[in-house]
Amino acid sequence: MKHLLAFAVLTASAVSALAGDTPSNPDAKVYFINLKDGDTVASPVKVQFGLEGMGIAPAGVEIEMTGHHHLLLDRAAFGQTEFGEDEYDYGVAADENNIHYGKGQTETVLELSPGEHTLQLVLGDAFHIPHDPPIVSDMITIVVE
Repeated sequence: MKHLLAFAVLTASAVSALAGDTPSNPDAKVYFINLKDGDTVASPVKVQFGLEGMGIAPAGVEIEMTGHHHLLLDRAAFGQTEFGEDEYDYGVAADENNIHYGKGQTETVLELSPGEHTLQLVLGDAFHIPHDPPIVSDMITIVVE
């Protein structure tokens, strides 16, 4: 039992040491190519991800100045959740509101119910952790007819 506790502490320390350590181009931008705040659209919704100043690489692949997209859907803005700073340090959760595009995808098609939906992009490093400094788009709201 003592060995398991020591392993857990060492593992947590190693992950914490990696958190947010991947440098980004401070001039990099992530944005939506085909959608803007206030757009009215029909479902299914095609969403194209834009990136300037850095490149795309799949999750798990460590190449300088690259990352992969995460789409935050219908949730609080990045870093403003109940997890607070943990998102900056430990990465983006993976669930129906935090969608990972770890194969290096640059677009998706979403089936969305009628009404308002919020979208925000976050670039993550090989381990889904935001870069330093983080590359985060503005949050936009779209209306699905």
